[in-house]
Amino acid sequence: MKKIVITRKINPTMIQKLEKDFEVVVWNEAEKPMPRERFLEETSDAHGVLAMLSDKVDEEMLSNAQNLKVVANLAVGYDNIDLESARAHKVIITNTPDVLTETTAELAFTLMLTSARRVLEANRQLMAGEWSGWSPYHMAGTDIFGKTVGIFGMGSIGAAFARRLSGFRTKVLYHNRSQSELGDSLGAEFVSFDDLLSASDFILCAAPLTDETKYRFDKAAFERMKESAFFINIGRGAHVVEEDLAEAVEQGQIRGAALDVFENEPIGKDHPFVGMDNMTLLPHIGSASVDTRNNMMNLCVNNVMEVLNGGKPITPVK
Repeated sequence: MKKIVITRKINPTMIQKLEKDFEVVVWNEAEKPMPRERFLEETSDAHGVLAMLSDKVDEEMLSNAQNLKVVANLAVGYDNIDLESARAHKVIITNTPDVLTETTAELAFTLMLTSARRVLEANRQLMAGEWSGWSPYHMAGTDIFGKTVGIFGMGSIGAAFARRLSGFRTKVLYHNRSQSELGDSLGAEFVSFDDLLSASDFILCAAPLTDETKYRFDKAAFERMKESAFFINIGRGAHVVEEDLAEAVEQGQIRGAALDVFENEPIGKDHPFVGMDNMTLLPHIGSASVDTRNNMMNLCVNNVMEVLNGGKPITPVK
């Protein structure tokens, strides 16, 4: 019987679906990743793996897993996977595109609204019993209506975010590796990276992490942004030089930032972003709705089953 390793606790119905035809090993910690040593041990004789972003699928793991045929990554991104090594070992890699697009775009919009209107800061003040009453500029935030919003990465999530802006009568700019028909069809304007930085009141980073996009938002980038601008990141933490962002916010080079992703996750209380009033921070919950996570898990399970039953993957990473 072929063996499948699932590196985090998932919906029991998905596991039962696999157990009809496969030996299934599940790491039953919902919040903690499978330890590396255990991951290497369990996958050494596995035929399929349902992996998380926290699992490093690299040459060490792949060369140790001689029976491995498929790794289904529970994410759209796959920067945790060495694709070159996977191809060399003839292991199929799949991801979960499309099923989390709308949910992640909603979270991006939530971050923008929350940051602009100082929602968390105001809530903390009220809950601490420090609200002394109304005054003209008390917790005065920033309007989104009529502003210019820049999108770095006009893929499906960037486009879903852009669609949501239509009711706010914003001007939408975007920068991409190349001009996007999807972006153009939404009335967004394709601009250079420098123009995106200098013209936008809000900048959303929704790009995949590549060699070209890694650390793209650094000290020089933040210096080109408006002092009144907000930076929002739902892509990957490594798009940003975090020390430079902390300095930019602290020194008022930009108005604030709202982040769902960080370079090294999870972050703790000692992270420089924690405790800053003009930082809105979330623990990587972009796709975290019950329906969406179930759909992602189901897609992963179906990808693994298709490959191990001799079929073609549904959503292979090219």
